[in-house]
Amino acid sequence: MTSEIATRDEQNAVATNEAPPSQPQTDLMEWVESARQANLVAQSLANTSFAGQYRGKPDEITAAILTGQELGLQPMTSLKSIDVIQGQPALRAHAMRAIVQSQGHEIELVESTDTRCVMRGRRKGAENWQTVVWDIPRAQRLGLLGKDQWKKQPGTMLIARATGEICRLIASDALHGMPYAAEELDGTVHAEIAPAKAPLSVAALAAPAPQPATQQTAPAAEAAYSVSRDDQNDDGLWTQEPDGAETS
Repeated sequence: MTSEIATRDEQNAVATNEAPPSQPQTDLMEWVESARQANLVAQSLANTSFAGQYRGKPDEITAAILTGQELGLQPMTSLKSIDVIQGQPALRAHAMRAIVQSQGHEIELVESTDTRCVMRGRRKGAENWQTVVWDIPRAQRLGLLGKDQWKKQPGTMLIARATGEICRLIASDALHGMPYAAEELDGTVHAEIAPAKAPLSVAALAAPAPQPATQQTAPAAEAAYSVSRDDQNDDGLWTQEPDGAETS
């Protein structure tokens, strides 16, 4: 009997000295741990070519990885899918479509030319399709055609605009607070309301009123200045453009 009591006492002592069971981690604790791990990855990637626009910015890489994780993107994919336009993160159009389609929603490109884009989408389980149309007259009304990318590749920009609109219509919940495509922002936070002829510089504001000229399309220029060099004639002339650049 004495031996049995002693054995029980030893077992109780061992049980008493054991550490209490760990508490389950909260969502915030798990996110903090993910942030730590993401930062370790970011430190390794910051000085590589794969970092792209985030090169030398480990904190930015960490944020991009964590944001992509919430959207279902892998770390390296996040770096190539999320742009920062004037401080506002935005998904590229192709990444936005991929996220929506990966969740079972349908998107179809019905028509695409340099002047018109028709795209339709349908939410998972829905019967009716939503259709959006983007064309050059619509872009012109919003003052977009003067932008560089609209001049170079209007068809691609029309697709990007249609992508952003259809994704918001059928699956805004899949975008997690990033409803605009990077191409939609196009260098401004709200491209839709940007004035079509906004002044670009102080020089443009200070430029003199246009004078009558033989060529109607010639832009107004500031006063010309004469310069001479030892190795050229005295008739060298240059003009200062409104944006401050000099042309011979």
